[in-house]
Amino acid sequence: MTETARQWVEGWAVCRRIARPVEVPWGLRLEVGQPTQRVRHVLLGAGTDADTARGLIDSITEPTTVVKAFLSQDDMAPWFPPPWEPVDPCFLMAVDLRPSAARTPEGYTATVETDGGLVSVRVRSADGRLAASGLAGLTDSACVYDQIVTEPDHRRRGLGTVVMGALTGAALAKGVSQGVLGATVQGRALYETLGWKVLAPLNGYVHRPRA
Repeated sequence: MTETARQWVEGWAVCRRIARPVEVPWGLRLEVGQPTQRVRHVLLGAGTDADTARGLIDSITEPTTVVKAFLSQDDMAPWFPPPWEPVDPCFLMAVDLRPSAARTPEGYTATVETDGGLVSVRVRSADGRLAASGLAGLTDSACVYDQIVTEPDHRRRGLGTVVMGALTGAALAKGVSQGVLGATVQGRALYETLGWKVLAPLNGYVHRPRA
């Protein structure tokens, strides 16, 4: 599971167009550089030891720093004093990739663009408006899916499946055979129906000091 977790972090960085994660004693560090998330720490291996985790958390002063781990919220909660706040729970999921038979519905057009290890898919309606989209970050052995979105007016038409299928096709063409993603609670239920398996919980906390 640890190797898959690392692949997820690396692929997520590709999707977000940020620098590759840096190895640190507690796991991996990413410079996200966004107002809502300046830095992200992902705890792996020794980083999930309570003393190691608390040492990192106590040293953090920068607002909107996020600490994530492949642990339950109950396991992590004792490490985080106020003003740390939990983020929405997720799950690390994986699947063996297979070609998709999904077809783009009539009235829609799907386009696929590849830029290095980043694959982007956009589905547009007949009037040219964006109906669905998604990204995939390709690592040495995994395709990491991210930001799979179907616009509200175009849901329940199979467009999310079209996006996933197009991303999968691009990954298979590159010789990648494993799919990995971080799913929300709602997303987990959907992906399980498509054959994805939960490998671990994925939870986190964000540092929000009061002004």
